Amino acid sequence: MVGVGRLVREGVRGSEQARTSRSHDSVSSFHRPLARVHNPTNKPGNRARIPLAMAGAGGGSNDVQWCFSQVKGAIDDDVAEADIISTVEFNHSGELLATGDKGGRVVIFQQEIENKSQPQCRSEYNVYSTFQSHEPEFDYLKSLEIEEKINEIRWLPQKNAAQFLLSTNDKTIKLWKISERDKRPEGYNLKEEDGRYIDPNTVTALRVPVFRPMDLMVEASPRRVFANAHTYHINSISINSDHETYLSADDLRINLWHQEITDRSFNIVDIKPANMEELTEVITAAEFHPHQCNTFVYSSSKGTIRLCDMRASALCDTHSKLFEEPEDPSNRSFFSEIISSISDVKFSHNGRYMMTRDYLSVKIWDLNMENRPVETYQVHEYLRSKLCSLYENDCIFDKFECCWNGNDSVVMTGSYNNFFRMFDRGQRRDVTLEASREGSKPRQVLKPRKVCADGKRKKDEISVDSLDFNKKILHTAWHPQDNIIAVATTNNLYIFQDKMN
Repeated sequence: MVGVGRLVREGVRGSEQARTSRSHDSVSSFHRPLARVHNPTNKPGNRARIPLAMAGAGGGSNDVQWCFSQVKGAIDDDVAEADIISTVEFNHSGELLATGDKGGRVVIFQQEIENKSQPQCRSEYNVYSTFQSHEPEFDYLKSLEIEEKINEIRWLPQKNAAQFLLSTNDKTIKLWKISERDKRPEGYNLKEEDGRYIDPNTVTALRVPVFRPMDLMVEASPRRVFANAHTYHINSISINSDHETYLSADDLRINLWHQEITDRSFNIVDIKPANMEELTEVITAAEFHPHQCNTFVYSSSKGTIRLCDMRASALCDTHSKLFEEPEDPSNRSFFSEIISSISDVKFSHNGRYMMTRDYLSVKIWDLNMENRPVETYQVHEYLRSKLCSLYENDCIFDKFECCWNGNDSVVMTGSYNNFFRMFDRGQRRDVTLEASREGSKPRQVLKPRKVCADGKRKKDEISVDSLDFNKKILHTAWHPQDNIIAVATTNNLYIFQDKMN
């Protein structure tokens, strides 16, 4: 079928490896049962509360006025491939912001309060830690290079002073511990300060070692490596609400892992046909429900979303619900299947809705209604007439991500020409903003942009023919509690916030 071979051109290739055992292994083999619904975060008062007047997309007097805050990254026009940002993710408090790039590096930024006496004042994000998460590898059995590019980063809920995150490239998932050290031990009895050992026979007095203050040092150490479980390229990882397990999805399979077990995972979805010539769709994204540890969804290149319940069966090849919108015959074209492919799926914070992003639109689905979305927002409908040229330059295969704001009232996603779009669900309004270094002065309010699709271009409008398709915003993230957003443009990370009154 049209586009399927292109969609899996980097994921489904090489010889088939042995599949993780499904017959004798079961989900119940984990140390703790998954059937127990453990949801400490689903309590009144635990969710971030953003005033509705502060959650708008912009435009009115009571809405947010977005202003420039920071930009990270070099200004050079000649961008190295390794410096291109491939994922952006806030942690659960919003204090830390992590980015991954095609060079396998993870950079973590920390929010620093400008005025400690007034912690509600806005602050800047400065570099907190940088480390090499993945290195390039070579699969000798398949003669295949494995890129070091970071596909996704997911923060684990914080349980102690340290922070933990999962990062993945095409094949290997790693668990990293991010910890601080501001004290060092001194006064050893059998060791000098420079590390040399002392002859025990020369020790004449016993000293009690003490801790002395030192400059703060942030350490990133790999705690676990989850490897050799995916034949195809990993596109998604998602932390379960039980805080014990997570899933990883590639083009044809989804595996379930326990965070403490690295040598075994359980295959819970497998859509690989017996004959690969009969392949008609691939898995494009997957995510756990934020509160129900037994429920997850995965999207496909056919534009469908399947909801699965692990209580019904350990093997979830048969879905519980299928979300699909009938295609409008008037819009049917050669590119219909390609542009209907879903590039991202995200549950709302309250777990009632989910959002999907295809090439031209963002759709909001009610989990209780499968036949059609409750809301549809056109991101760049003016590109429908340009699909042929977008196919020729491969832009039609770009995978845009989407995100919710803290109280699920606004959604955001990226577009071309370094534009990004916000849609206010309550007021049914939208705005297009641009991430650009031109005029990026601190606290400068962003000016809404408009694209002209026909020949009659008004003042301050941009012609669709003048859009730069090499400048694109694929990755976006929204602070879980405040109106602070991060958008990635090639090798630059832009941070915007609502204007201070």
